[in-house]
Amino acid sequence: MEIGLCFPYTQPSLSREVVLEWFRRVDEGPFSSLSCGERMVGSSVEMGATLAAAAAVTRRVRIIPTLYVLPMHSAIWVAKHAATLDMLSGGRVTITVGVGGREHDYRCMERERVNVHARMDAQVAEIRRIWAGEPPFEGGDPVGPAPVQAGGPPILAGVMGPLATRRAAVWADGVYSWSGNGEAGEIGPQLQRVREAWAEAGRDAAPRHVAGFWYSLAPDAQERLSNYVYKYVALMGDEVASAMAKSVNRSHPDAVREALDRYEELGVEECLLNSATADLAEIDGLLEVLEKRG
Repeated sequence: MEIGLCFPYTQPSLSREVVLEWFRRVDEGPFSSLSCGERMVGSSVEMGATLAAAAAVTRRVRIIPTLYVLPMHSAIWVAKHAATLDMLSGGRVTITVGVGGREHDYRCMERERVNVHARMDAQVAEIRRIWAGEPPFEGGDPVGPAPVQAGGPPILAGVMGPLATRRAAVWADGVYSWSGNGEAGEIGPQLQRVREAWAEAGRDAAPRHVAGFWYSLAPDAQERLSNYVYKYVALMGDEVASAMAKSVNRSHPDAVREALDRYEELGVEECLLNSATADLAEIDGLLEVLEKRG
């Protein structure tokens, strides 16, 4: 199983030096990819600019937006943006798309969060059409640049439920699944839904299975992990956020290793780990875990 890292994009203390050092350490390490999420409100950095910088200064790892909240964007803009990332990285991009769950982000982008799944289906088709070199409308010029990868970057669907998974099976190359605490009991059923949906859709190629979870291996790891999770899900209300913050415990090397082992046994092909802090100790601790896993 490959291991990727999600850049700690929500941290308020980021600086140019910290960002570039994260990029360097991830690219020089044993990691498969560098990802970044998309949030509008809060302290997060902008995903597109961050990953453009990562694409330009790294040489090896794949660059993975996790994810474009597709219905709050123009599909043609996403096609152009992703193709530009593919060019800057020399063909190292895999994109992830989803509908998101934050109404305030949609409001910031002046979009309504309605009919989002149907809109995303149509948008993915439009993105692939643009990547194929077709003009955006009759009489218009094609939208460049052309992706480096033939047919464009692979597209993962950030979906979890059965209906959304069945829709994604029509157009996605794989699925990015999620369990906040890396629980096998949560990821296992998600992976099974993906396999069943691909079979029902008559897909010839098997889906790529990517999944993630939160962790911390920095000083005061458990406290910082709990605080991070509470803040991240605070929009769901204090009761839910408090419960989730108390439930996460991947704050010790053995706990992180155990979750990785279970993911691999279930058939996850790549795990994207989300750290609770921007401390470089998060990378150092993870390197030790990976060395012991062999």
